[in-house]
Amino acid sequence: MLTVSASAEVEREESVGAQWWSMWSGSMTVLSNDEFAKRMLLLARPADQFRPTATYDPDGDCIEFLARPDPFYAERIDELVTVYYSQETHELVGSLIKGVSRFCRDILERMPGLRLEIRDGRIKLEHIFRARLWSSALDPNALPTLTYQKLIEVAEGLDVETENLTCVGG
Repeated sequence: MLTVSASAEVEREESVGAQWWSMWSGSMTVLSNDEFAKRMLLLARPADQFRPTATYDPDGDCIEFLARPDPFYAERIDELVTVYYSQETHELVGSLIKGVSRFCRDILERMPGLRLEIRDGRIKLEHIFRARLWSSALDPNALPTLTYQKLIEVAEGLDVETENLTCVGG
């Protein structure tokens, strides 16, 4: 075994097979194939169980809603919402709501009672979808209307809310 000291400690093991180097806390250590495989399995373990989320991004002034962790494609249904559909099943798996601050200001002017649903900057996502649906003159049988109804149904079933909406007060 050869040990070299510099800014980091380096150990080198003479063994048959590939040598693997890893960095950990400022030191470099040679790993055997078995040790390397164990570390890679730890890194490759499944992530914690997926939880549906609705995240407000103040820089983009948008809310991204993810109901399922499926790979998706996106279709814009109007100037406010883009819907995410599963690439495999084509079912609704989320959405992106753009221009949230402007929408909140406009909708609260027209529907001031919506403030009752906002608590500490948090609002259930279905209230945003429902407010959009109720404030528009969409045909009840049009695809955007049916899509909003599906978004409401999914968001209600998952009890998803977003937070940090500074545009709406509290």
